[in-house]
Formats: sequence, C-alpha cells, structure tokens
Amino acid sequence: MNLRIRMAHRLIVRRYSSAPFLTTERYPDVRRGSYGNLGDAQVAAFERILGANRVLTCREDVAPYNIDWFKTVCGQGKVVLRPKNTEEMSHVMKICSENRLAVCPQGGNTGLVGGSVPVFDEVVISTSLMNQVNFVDGISGTVSCQAGVVLEKLEKALKPEGLMAPYDLGARGSCQVGGNISTCAGGLRLLRYGSMLANTLGIEALFVGSEGTLGIVTQAVLQCPIYPRSINLAFLTLKNFSDVLSTFALAKRNLCETLSSCEMMDSASMWYLENKLDLKVPLEHDSNTFFMFIETHGSREDHDEEKLSGFVQDAMDKGFVLDGITTNEPARMTNLWQLRERAAEASSKEDYLYTYDVTLPLRNFYDAVGVLKQRIAPFRDAKVSGFGHLGDGNLHLDVTSPSYSGRLLNAIEPFIFEWVMSVGGSISAEHGMGFKKAKFLKYAKSPEAIDLMRRLKSSMDPLGILNPYKVLPPL
Repeated sequence: MNLRIRMAHRLIVRRYSSAPFLTTERYPDVRRGSYGNLGDAQVAAFERILGANRVLTCREDVAPYNIDWFKTVCGQGKVVLRPKNTEEMSHVMKICSENRLAVCPQGGNTGLVGGSVPVFDEVVISTSLMNQVNFVDGISGTVSCQAGVVLEKLEKALKPEGLMAPYDLGARGSCQVGGNISTCAGGLRLLRYGSMLANTLGIEALFVGSEGTLGIVTQAVLQCPIYPRSINLAFLTLKNFSDVLSTFALAKRNLCETLSSCEMMDSASMWYLENKLDLKVPLEHDSNTFFMFIETHGSREDHDEEKLSGFVQDAMDKGFVLDGITTNEPARMTNLWQLRERAAEASSKEDYLYTYDVTLPLRNFYDAVGVLKQRIAPFRDAKVSGFGHLGDGNLHLDVTSPSYSGRLLNAIEPFIFEWVMSVGGSISAEHGMGFKKAKFLKYAKSPEAIDLMRRLKSSMDPLGILNPYKVLPPL
C-alpha cells in the first residue's frame, strides 16, 4: 500500500476508530504471505455471482469490516463479499482458490483476539446476509439455521416453540451462530447447557473451534433446551474472593437441578460500569466488594423462587454473602444482567483495552488479577479488573490505559500466558486464538500438537488461503 492510499485509508478508519492505525504497523513482525492480488477481473467475477450491490469495494463501505469492535486491530481489505447461501459461498471460494486470494470469514465481528478482521488485504467474506432460520422442530428440540443468524434472532425464532438457545452471550444482538461455532463459544449458560461443541449436532463441515482456518461454516443444526417456565436471578455482594468460591460451591449443592449461571465481577469492573456507562448498582459496596450473579431455570415458579431465596439466606447465615437481591421480574433481571454483560464495553469506553480470555483452576482464578497488578505497577495509569464464568473457570482479564502503549503490552505479554500455564490453565477460553494469540500457541499446545495442526491445515487448505495469520504461529 503506497503512502497516499495508506493516508486515505487512515482517514476513513478514523471515522470508525479512535485509534487510526494498521495492524501491520502495530505488529511489524508479521509478513504478508505469497498470495495473489485482487484485480478488476476477480471483482467482476464476484459481481457476476453476487451482483454489484453485494460486492463492496468503496473504501467507506469496506472500512467498518477492517476493524474489530474494540479498535485494537485494523486490516487493509479492499473488498467485502456478502453471499446469501452455501452455493454462492462455494462459487466465491472457487474464484479465491483459483487466484490464490487469501480470505477472512467474518460474522458479527465481536471477538477479542482479531480473528475476524483482515491483517493485510484478505478478501472479507461476511455471512451477515446468510441469516435465515430454516426450521425449528419443537418435538426434537432442534433448530436448523444459516451461519449468519444473529443470536437474538435465533432466540426469537425458538420462543414460539417453547425452546431457547443453549448458550447466551452479552453480544447477543450482533454475534452470529457461525462465529459462535467457529470459536466454540461458552457464555453465560455453559454451567448448565454446555458449550457450542456440546450443542452443535451438525454443520455442513464440522470445524468447531477452528476459527475459519479450516473451513467456513454456512449452516448448522443445534440442539435447544426447553425454555424454562421459571427464571430467577440473585445478585449478591461479598467481601472477598474466598467467599465467592464458597458461595459457588453452596449454589451447586443447594440449587443443583436448577442452577444455570454463576458469574462473578470485582469492584474494579463495577467501577467502570458506574463511571463510564452511568449504570446503577442497587446494593451498597466499596472498592473491595465482589459481586455474583446466580440464575436458575426451572419449571415451578413458587418452588424455584423459594429455593433461591433459601439459598441466599443460607449463604448470608454462613457469612459468605454480605447482601443480596432476588427477582423473577423480567425487566429487573435485564437491568441486573446489564451490569455483567456490559463490563467489557464499559472498560473500553474511554480507554484502550488489553483484554485476555483465559481458563484457570478456580483456586487460582482471581490470583491472575493480583499477579498482573503487581507486574504492571510501574505503569501508574494502567488498571486491572476481572470478571467471568465460574462454571468453567473462564476469566476475562482486562487491563486499561489512557492510550495504546507498546511498553505496557510487552509487560503483559507473554508474561500473563506463562503465568497461566504455570498454574495449569489455558491461554484461550471462548474467544479462540485469533491473530493476537497465534504466536503464543506454544504456551497452549505441545510442539507435536502444533505440528499435527499444521498438517491438518495443509491437507484441508493446501493453498493456505483460509483466514491466514490466525491460530497457528508463523513458521
């Protein structure tokens, strides 16, 4: 990209981002692969398949597809393709293969590790128009849909049949089924219903968790649980993380047949919500308070409400919980869940966000926050916070600073990955490896496993055009 084009690209990016930069500038060690270059002939071929209105080439139209939602990576893609079905996707991929054009599949673009945006000039293939729910079978409890169906739309399609999606995410209004499958998402309901791997009955090519590097998900069949007749939520305050673990253990014992979600947040995460998004916390708290969200799904409203209230009282009597609220009013539950679901949004509202999605043994779950605070203590403007899913040990570890700092990033990485592995954790939970973590795969997989992954990639994508620079480290 010459200087004039790069400057024009930056001006367009600035409209969508508070950080006008390119991924290749921030990560200069990455080199473009030996792929073909997009030309007029290829654009014309794409237009013959999709029509001109579904082949985006105007820089202003393409710019939003080049940057992630936290504005931490920004590619240089020149074209966005928007197929509506598997046949169109197949024809598009045939042209890319024949011309050795690298592609970047993109769903809702809600990931945290740069897996869904180009690094260089990859062809972006958006699944947003592949958004049809094919059928819902209320008897078998299954749904068939295209990959671009947004989670919120899926929920609405399931509800008349008395079903619900087996997973729930804070990004439900924009994340797509195909992307959820590609990253093997977990989410708020994993404790009861499991991850995408557990609930995906079939897709046109089973690549759960491969992040678009082995194939592109176009349609899927999911198993869906019965929508609960009774939903109850408890919002709790606690004085330390030890009490959080004790309360979680008590919840599993006392609420075993109805427990569906168990989430925690620290006071730093809540501070962002109060001060950046002006959300109100309905319980008294201070800078040392921990918070928990415990939700139950059941079939008898009076029984379930009484059981949850009894659990909260038991936790308070044992000294685990300082205070709590229980409710089954939909509007109030939505307001309370906002405090958990908008945590990442709040952290990135005015600051630059370095976010890490890791899995840890529960005994070390919150230690990561303290270890990282100590590590970055010299950076006085940096703050550390943590929240996540206790059910599967998935911690969202956030660091913020007023602006991007390469020195701060180098202080965090690979230190945090080395520490996570030292306590028996995993450096990637539900958002995958993407671009940002690819070079750190050695902290998650053995050399033999990485070699096997490379051979599998080579056999299924011999040209290496599927979402390059992601998941596998550069050779």
